[in-house]
Amino acid sequence: MGIVEKIKEIEEEMARTQKNKATEYHLGLLKAKLARYRAQLLEPTTKSGGAGTGFDVQKSGDARVSLIGFPSVGKSTLLSKCTHTVSETAAYEFTTLTAIPGVIEYQGARIQLLDLPGIVEGASQGRGRGRQVVSTAKTADLILIMLDATKSDEQRRLLEIELDAVGIRLNKKKPDVVFKRKTTGGITLNTTVKLTMTDERTIRTILAGYKLHNCDVMIREDITTDEFIDVLIGTRKYMPCLYVYNKIDAISLEQMNKLARADHSVVISCEMGLNLDYLIERIWDELDLVKVYTKKRGAHPDLADPICLRKGATIEDVCNGIHRSLAAHFRYALVWGKSSKFSPHAQKVGLGHFVQDEDVVSIFTK
Repeated sequence: MGIVEKIKEIEEEMARTQKNKATEYHLGLLKAKLARYRAQLLEPTTKSGGAGTGFDVQKSGDARVSLIGFPSVGKSTLLSKCTHTVSETAAYEFTTLTAIPGVIEYQGARIQLLDLPGIVEGASQGRGRGRQVVSTAKTADLILIMLDATKSDEQRRLLEIELDAVGIRLNKKKPDVVFKRKTTGGITLNTTVKLTMTDERTIRTILAGYKLHNCDVMIREDITTDEFIDVLIGTRKYMPCLYVYNKIDAISLEQMNKLARADHSVVISCEMGLNLDYLIERIWDELDLVKVYTKKRGAHPDLADPICLRKGATIEDVCNGIHRSLAAHFRYALVWGKSSKFSPHAQKVGLGHFVQDEDVVSIFTK
């Protein structure tokens, strides 16, 4: 029996099992088995056949955004409208057969937008090059799930299932659980909160299922069995996601209003160019980038070409953004802006100082 058949068998058993307090333990074991088989399916332990062909797209710009969706929802049209790249569009499905990158220039930042081929149901198990599509999506900083506003919400649910199966968790935070392996001493399990969605017995059985007999586990929030399995596997990617509903010109005003008010949702029409500016604004907000301006001694700050960094970046990241060798010869920096203690005056800082949006930095070397 192959891995795909084993996964199907476990999923069928989970669908048959009633969810209550008595079956919680049994379902926990099944979930652990399912996660283990899915990991084997994505990363086979033995080499078989020749090397596969992935989508080799070099990461460029300040951030990467991946477009994911079923065929013919308007991904290529969106790429062509928002960037200077032309992606082939046609009235038939699977027009795009490889990853096509484009660049959005917004507020001095260069954001790479990646148009991926349409995925089909069963993509996480390798159908229709789906595995390459979702693996490329893992390298992004933000995922745009493109949906057809004229179709049911089932399309959104199916896409979420496919991404969940390959370890991408959308709009979720990493569980607050500390897990450390040991060589001896057995299992030490501590909790700082009451566990209502799982119990100690289930956790210990899952650890035994993964052959973990010596480890320290500290649980600091009320987690589910699935979240605990995610912590054990450790390869899960927690990513922000925007649901983009295209073709709003073909639905009623009430329906559009309902979609627009949902969490993490944006409504657009690529064909008529409606709401595209707001979509780019939302992408910028979700990426949470920080703009830092540089200043030469005795000159005005360079406001035309900012350095874009992740939130929580330090002066060392600013140095690396200018040139890799700058941090090695760093002496001190002067910072003007929100992160300066003496704002509006400059503060003298070291490499570990955290910068904030629209700070002005002047770096002095040895």
